[in-house]
Amino acid sequence: MKFSLRPSEAAFYDMFSRAAQNLLRGTALLTELALPGADVQAVSERLAEAEHDNDEITHELYNKINSTFITPFDREDIYALGSRLDDVMDHIEAVGSLVYLYGLTKLPSLPREMHEMVDVLNRQAAITAEAMERLRVGAPGVKPPKGVKKMKGLRGLEDYWVECNRLENEGDRAYRMLLVRLFSGEYDALTVLKMKEVADELEAACDAFEHVANTLETIAVKES
Repeated sequence: MKFSLRPSEAAFYDMFSRAAQNLLRGTALLTELALPGADVQAVSERLAEAEHDNDEITHELYNKINSTFITPFDREDIYALGSRLDDVMDHIEAVGSLVYLYGLTKLPSLPREMHEMVDVLNRQAAITAEAMERLRVGAPGVKPPKGVKKMKGLRGLEDYWVECNRLENEGDRAYRMLLVRLFSGEYDALTVLKMKEVADELEAACDAFEHVANTLETIAVKES
């Protein structure tokens, strides 16, 4: 196995950015899934493909860690950040799979609160993709695009983890209101069980995005 002795590896940042862009793809598919008349099976299959692509990026990242002698920051933190990004995609894919398998789109409409949670996920994905790109551009040895100021240190991403936490709280509120609706008697018991499982995966995805932000904040504190 060939080992790299370079103190900074831009490839790590590229992989973080690619994984985050893939999460944008996943949340966009969730939005499509919730639209009236959506081809649920096709969207679910595309979500499975996106999840598979994220797995490949994660494996590529792990292989890179194992073949690099000196990493940009602690190996454990690189593993953690890659794993947290992959966790988000797992929950997003699970939502699509459950909606399809349970036939929930046969309902007249999905609850408003479920749409609100998907919207939160879209916004979390957008700021996460932006943060990972800022991290990539700020990496040593990477020349930023013309007109883009190079970020100095991970502390420059503080606005990201603050906003991601705020969005997670917004997602929690929507989740609680969704539970109120599910147990209000509006739906039959079997439908409640199905939608509750989907709601739990949506909430888990919101939480997983926050875990990504928390991991990046932890790295920033250790590296500052």
